[in-house]
Amino acid sequence: MESMRKDRKYKVKVARKNYEVILHPALEGGGYWVECPTLPGCASQGDTIEEALEMAKDAIEGHLEILERH
Repeated sequence: MESMRKDRKYKVKVARKNYEVILHPALEGGGYWVECPTLPGCASQGDTIEEALEMAKDAIEGHLEILERH
């Protein structure tokens, strides 16, 4: 259970490119929140690790779409 309290780094693949994300346990409310350091402001959350990582992929896709438009 102790390992669940530490931040962990993962790689997620979006548009044939790997992005490093950091998974943070949400200690007060449960679940996890995730950020992508190479895309400032890009973050998401989920109840499970798997859900948080999937939501991170969606957030990265959306972030990249907005960057393309501007």
